[in-house]
Amino acid sequence: MAQHPSSPDAFRAELDELVEILPQLKHKELIQQALQTLVQLAEVETDRLDWKILNSSLVDMGGAFRAFYPYRHVRKVSIFGSARVEPTTQSYQMAVEFAEQVTQMGFMVMTGAGGGIMQAGNQGAGVEASFGLNIQLPFEQGANPFIEGDRKLINFKYFFTRKLFFLRESDALVLFPGGFGTLDEAFECLTLMQTGKSDLVPLVLVAPPGSDYWQSWQDYIKEHLLSQGLINASDLSLFTITDRVDEACEAIASFYRIYHSSRYVGEDMVIRLNSELSDADVATLNDQYADILVKGKICKSAALPGESNAEIQHLPRLVLHFNQRDLGRLYHMIRMINKLGMAQAQLMHPEQK
Repeated sequence: MAQHPSSPDAFRAELDELVEILPQLKHKELIQQALQTLVQLAEVETDRLDWKILNSSLVDMGGAFRAFYPYRHVRKVSIFGSARVEPTTQSYQMAVEFAEQVTQMGFMVMTGAGGGIMQAGNQGAGVEASFGLNIQLPFEQGANPFIEGDRKLINFKYFFTRKLFFLRESDALVLFPGGFGTLDEAFECLTLMQTGKSDLVPLVLVAPPGSDYWQSWQDYIKEHLLSQGLINASDLSLFTITDRVDEACEAIASFYRIYHSSRYVGEDMVIRLNSELSDADVATLNDQYADILVKGKICKSAALPGESNAEIQHLPRLVLHFNQRDLGRLYHMIRMINKLGMAQAQLMHPEQK
């Protein structure tokens, strides 16, 4: 008997055939897994709304992947802050100045594409160095005039897909004063950093001179979280507070002077470096950060077999069995690596991945 073309088995066969005939699939196994997941979902009772959410999410992500791909080798800084501040305010002017300076260093800037601090970020960066991650809301106006109409303006239906790309694409996070949304971003970034669910990136909190916005926020953190043992003292190393634009830029640039990137290969945490540390420097790290190791020592290494990015195979490495718990201490160690390595470092372009 001929199989009905709409049956799950026939659908699965068609997808298998599709995978076979699509030419030059670089990531064939992952594509096939994604298609199989869709087939498995089709085989169970699922509401139409569930499919609409899934489809819209994929549309959001597909458009964002395509928009970011040409710029994947350039580091990007996300700027968050209130949409309500006026161009005449000090916060707005600082955001413009920060975006100007950080893009002159070679970074690109990402904002939520709206007004206030977001507009200031796109204004300071200029359209060529700007991304705008806009959320489609029925009661809000469109993107700000400094990113409107550009190919790097990406429209999202859902907040969660938009936030995913803010965090996925960011090599640094900078927050100016803002309301619920800004504080939501601050705490989510800290949560992901504290739990190791984000890449290692600098988080800088900026407010105008004389403002106690972030200082009073930090006082609250210390009084209500740290004092009750709800966070560790080392978690305060996850962020930097400043009222100066040059310090904010330096906090970002210095993070990537020696440190390049990291990933896990099995149980090993691999820290890639722009310049090799001396044996004495590695001994210093082992002396000061033995508490964050599950076993063994921090060792120098070449690229491990499980690392697939050929473009950075040449970079020197440190390999360690990190406990995946003391992220605040790990960030402190990254800063120490950057400090130790500066003596023999060749000046690099920190904005290049």
